[in-house]
Amino acid sequence: MLHNGSGHREEFRARYFVESAVPLQQAAEVIAGEQSSGTFLSLPGETQELKDRFRARVTRVDTHPPSMLPSLHSAWAARHATGTIFHRGEIEIAFPIENVGSNLTTLMATVAGNLFELGELTAVRLLDIDMPDSYAAQFHGPQFGVAGTRKKAGVEGRPIIGTIIKPSVGLSPDQTAELVDSLCAAGIDFIKDDELMADPPYAPFNARLAAVMPVLHKHADRTGHMPMYAINISGTIEEMRNRHDAVLAQGGTCVMASANWIGLSGLQYLRTHSQLPIHAHRNGWGAMTRHPGLGYEFRVYQKLLRLAGADQLHVNGVQGKFWEPDDSVIASAASCLAPFAGVSPLMPVFSSGQWAGLAPMIHAKLRSNDLMHLAGGGIIGHPDGIAAGVASMREGWEAACEGIAIEQYAKNRPALRAALVKFGGPIS
Repeated sequence: MLHNGSGHREEFRARYFVESAVPLQQAAEVIAGEQSSGTFLSLPGETQELKDRFRARVTRVDTHPPSMLPSLHSAWAARHATGTIFHRGEIEIAFPIENVGSNLTTLMATVAGNLFELGELTAVRLLDIDMPDSYAAQFHGPQFGVAGTRKKAGVEGRPIIGTIIKPSVGLSPDQTAELVDSLCAAGIDFIKDDELMADPPYAPFNARLAAVMPVLHKHADRTGHMPMYAINISGTIEEMRNRHDAVLAQGGTCVMASANWIGLSGLQYLRTHSQLPIHAHRNGWGAMTRHPGLGYEFRVYQKLLRLAGADQLHVNGVQGKFWEPDDSVIASAASCLAPFAGVSPLMPVFSSGQWAGLAPMIHAKLRSNDLMHLAGGGIIGHPDGIAAGVASMREGWEAACEGIAIEQYAKNRPALRAALVKFGGPIS
């Protein structure tokens, strides 16, 4: 419980980076009003009693050095001729839980809604969100999380080694099944569809599922454990429900969805219906975060997907093919595992340009084995074939966990040695 000056009320808090054409305290009050009981002018209905109960309040303002130029254009600032100094800093705002309730879409409208449009702001970025355990408990949260994912995958004590069906598109159902057969024969822990593959006319979802499941069962009979394959069920609510049910009925152990495009409500619905771990792909995330003066931080993003019910979440890859610095990738993975309001952690998924030689870096920086390490080309493109690709990934992680230099560990391990030659080079 947090005291607001006229009584007790439950609140959650959001922290922002703000750049503003008006002084920072004023900008913070504008946000607090716009995102709760107030608007741009005083209204008769906004009584003091209503404010005390429902208005958000500014709890912290930390100023940074100002900028002489705005990060983003604002026609409002240009019209009001506010000057050439743009105030910068971090602010924290406390919102009454009573304004929102257990409604993630309204929570997002509150902490990440019209405030991005405010003319006084020439940059605004949501840095973090925190809430009481009692409030977080109103949401479903992960059904499986790290522990349940490990149990379904049959992997304990080390990272889960996985791959992506490649080429991303173009394979027929039978070709997909042939690749899955080779991957399972090589001892892969985890396989996932590419996010670009869901239900195309040349390889419909039902046909791919029918082709792949007998292969998975064949290897389950051989090993005593069903390989985990996250088949992409993204689509409408009805399509996702039907596809989940088909995977479950045929003995599958995981489903995947493009979290940003099915939306928080779609993910929440899937969580309430699903009996399988949900692999959340974050494609499109760059549009929400890449500009430092707009969007929001991954630590916020993963908290929202945790509340909605994802079990596994992509965090990008170190030394990968995308824009993100390695420290940011590691921080994202760590945030998935960090405590948050009593909600179970997510299994972070490293992917994009990954291969065996990156295991020591991830291990040293993250200091946890609770992760999936997915390599597409790093396994399927291994010069000695898929089995050697899987072996090289395992050997890379053995070297990392045992604290042995990977070049030394590779001397008597041909698969790892070949990976170092093929994919290697300076690893910073």
